[in-house]
Amino acid sequence: MDQSVQIWCKNSNISKDFPIGSTLLEIYDGFKLDFPYQVVSAKVNNRSEGLTFRVYNNKDVEFLDVRDSSGMRTYVRSLCFVLFKAVTELFPQGKVFMEHPVSKGYFCNLCIGRAVELEDVARIKQRMQEIIAQDIHYHRVECHTAEAVRIFSERGMDDKVRLLETSGSLYTYYYTLGDTVDYYYGNLVPSTGYLGVFDVVKYYDGILLRIPNSKDPTVLEEIVKQEKMLDVFKEYLRWSDIMGLSNVGDFNLACQEGHATGLINVAEALQEKKIAQIADTIFHRETDGERTRLVLIAGPSSSGKTTFSKRLSIQLMTNGLKPYPISLDNYFVDREQTPLDENGNYDYESLYALDLELFNRQLQALLAGEEVELPRFNFSLGCKEYKGDKLRIDDHTILILEGIHALNPELTPHIPDSRKFKIYVSALTTISLDDHNWIPTTDNRLLRRIIRDFSYRGYSAAETISRWPSVRAGEEKWIFPFQENADVMFNSALLFELAALRLHVEPVLMGVPRNSPEYSEAYRLLKFIKYFVPIQDKEIPPTSLLREFLGGSSFKY
Repeated sequence: MDQSVQIWCKNSNISKDFPIGSTLLEIYDGFKLDFPYQVVSAKVNNRSEGLTFRVYNNKDVEFLDVRDSSGMRTYVRSLCFVLFKAVTELFPQGKVFMEHPVSKGYFCNLCIGRAVELEDVARIKQRMQEIIAQDIHYHRVECHTAEAVRIFSERGMDDKVRLLETSGSLYTYYYTLGDTVDYYYGNLVPSTGYLGVFDVVKYYDGILLRIPNSKDPTVLEEIVKQEKMLDVFKEYLRWSDIMGLSNVGDFNLACQEGHATGLINVAEALQEKKIAQIADTIFHRETDGERTRLVLIAGPSSSGKTTFSKRLSIQLMTNGLKPYPISLDNYFVDREQTPLDENGNYDYESLYALDLELFNRQLQALLAGEEVELPRFNFSLGCKEYKGDKLRIDDHTILILEGIHALNPELTPHIPDSRKFKIYVSALTTISLDDHNWIPTTDNRLLRRIIRDFSYRGYSAAETISRWPSVRAGEEKWIFPFQENADVMFNSALLFELAALRLHVEPVLMGVPRNSPEYSEAYRLLKFIKYFVPIQDKEIPPTSLLREFLGGSSFKY
């Protein structure tokens, strides 16, 4: 009987034989790869696995460091476990909640029975450094779900009990770090010694877990001030706590008890109330006796900007205003004048892909009461056309400008900020899987986009996933740096939406072939979405922001 397995290493395009049952770490050592940074995980036949994973059959293996998004997730999860262990050892009755990514790190709410002091944070950091220096091994234990539920129940970790009890899985797993037990929905590094680059700092009323830079993992990410975003997260978390729905286990139980329709109605009403409040603020805002005439709406891909702008327009009409939408897409420069990216391709995401001179000239003319002829961009010919679309605005008209560059000061440099009302829209997911497993907001948006691209643009999930890194790179460059310029931030995520998206996205994700490079991401998203008890979307109203992606909207797009 052959006692070896053949491993094809995608990093080196070399095949080697290894003893059956070898760990990925042993295989990595056997290939003698020259990685610039420490390897933290691997993809095995396009599925993400930890380095302690044992191989019993022939496999394709690709090793990853934290420059890869999957590797970074492995690193951060492992670091969270160290933070949890340090907190429970220092504050036996304390709790730490990993709430959301913000300021290039992860905001954690620390509950220790009193306000968190600088000395507390210093002690936590020191204990984390000690745990990392001890190079303690993580151990993954697979067991019957009922056994995991018993273990977490004995430790008072009811958030994990509810999640596992409602997940519908017969078997599950948990991790141990010394005598500390926790649950994470992805793999971890082999031991704490891998986690040399981190920091913990006091951040407002909580702490910020700082992580390595994704391009140079030897240094930390710079802290980016995001006060407004933090406030939006906190507002929605307070509302979720009032509803008694701080995590997915709570939500699943509520749905199983027949409260799904009520949750949908309350979440939709909350969004409508926020939109109405924004419209009222715009209506009543005056500068030197002059009412705001220009509303700028920006946000990343699949944040629901279009539906938000339509619903905001309705609320502005109830205040006696006449909203008029102007699309930035009609102000593209002629195609041959479009700037090029680093690969020599047209960079349509660039601010300078727009005819800024024409746009500002027409905008100032409109605000001065003059009539202008608006252009239309012919995407087939790659140039602007004029079809007699003339516009003159009066005292009741308010211009609504929606686009990724709307908050960039360079878009409208000649108009004072006091004359503009700036809105940032994004799907900021506030419900967590449990106390230590957050849901990335980018996953929320990616699932929306996969459904929309498949239903309305004819793209497969693999095609959407393959484009996503370049979309995210464009957001990092052209959108996120300006989000704090907003006068108000609107959270377009709905408490129930991932449960509603599940039935739509599962069959699309399952269509990604196993041999596709995008399979790893599709498989991760499938695993994650299965934690939610699915709900039917028949109760979602036709004006819902989710209808932009699911279909059935009463708005025209």
